[in-house]
Amino acid sequence: MKFIRKWPLALIHKAQVAMFLVAMGATANSVAQNTASAPVSLVPVATGLVNPWALAFLPDGQFLVTERAGRMRIVSGSGQVGPALTGVPAVATGGQGGLLDVVTDTDFAQNRRIFFCFSEAASAASNGGGSGGGNSTALARASLSADGRSLQNVQVIFSQRPKVTSSLHFGCRIVQTGDGNLFLTLGDRYHRKDDAQKLDNHHGKIIRITADGAAPPENPFAKQPGALAEIWSYGHRNSQGATLAPDGKLWMHEHGPQGGDEVNQPQPGRNYGWPVITYGENYGGGKLGEGTAKAGMEQPLHYWVPSIAPSGMAFLTSTRYGAAWQGSLFVGSLKFGTLHRLELAGGKVQREEKLLQGNGERIRDVRQGPDGLLYMVTDSPQGRLLRLQPK
Repeated sequence: MKFIRKWPLALIHKAQVAMFLVAMGATANSVAQNTASAPVSLVPVATGLVNPWALAFLPDGQFLVTERAGRMRIVSGSGQVGPALTGVPAVATGGQGGLLDVVTDTDFAQNRRIFFCFSEAASAASNGGGSGGGNSTALARASLSADGRSLQNVQVIFSQRPKVTSSLHFGCRIVQTGDGNLFLTLGDRYHRKDDAQKLDNHHGKIIRITADGAAPPENPFAKQPGALAEIWSYGHRNSQGATLAPDGKLWMHEHGPQGGDEVNQPQPGRNYGWPVITYGENYGGGKLGEGTAKAGMEQPLHYWVPSIAPSGMAFLTSTRYGAAWQGSLFVGSLKFGTLHRLELAGGKVQREEKLLQGNGERIRDVRQGPDGLLYMVTDSPQGRLLRLQPK
């Protein structure tokens, strides 16, 4: 949660445990940390991007980048930023809303298809035929034109229900699996946090749909009366990072309220607790929910107190940075501008290393490129596309 941008300083309060942990240089779940400089450097690939949110890789060495204000651009391998593509649908910008994640289809080389998500204003079509206002997260597919100038055959294949009036917590990370199905993370919309525990809405959920927008029949709630068939897992807050592990399993992270950012491996039908359990606290201080654990609710694999405001997430499968980093999970921090490397063993986080100390740029997305190197975009009106270069 980016509370440093949305809350007056007078309201920012750290719990005593959080201050202790900061002083001790440790996270709340006592994973060993190393903040020493790693043998890497940041190399600018492109500048002049306005609040970029996500990047995807094109087969010809170019990049597809979204800007939150509603623009999608192609950046050349040499860093030239192209004009905004035409054909992007209307985007409800404001607050955390805008044009958000983008991924290329696994068969992009043959079909030139992409998937992207954005904050969508209500209409009769997108609000179940109703006339109410508000907005929500929508997922669309389109074809990138052969000349790379426009989106064609744009179709919204999913709209989060219900739409509400809010500029917060859209979630909106997309992951495509080997079978062509799609995972999409959906925020709780902040004021509707209690919806995350109910299965009759899409707030605070991860959904799983086909490339046509249908709910696969094997989804965990597909046959449960009163539940939405798209739901994969629930009890989430606001996820801005999701990726597949080398074994094909889904991992994600989500913002905590004030502390309690979580890394989870969402299992079908499981309840991840928000807002009943959390390692965070209310803004301004004070207990939130019923504590940190409750029967029937999953514990995170890793969490941060205080918050790092995580965004972007990628597993490193290459050995471009040496064998020791292969298999690590990388998470960007909006709050501190750091890149967090998590070492895993047996599905557990064993060690955390903080990279890019003092970088000073809000890391919004992290991806492994076709060359095996890590790339990032930074959230700023003077945003950059960066490469993490081995020294």
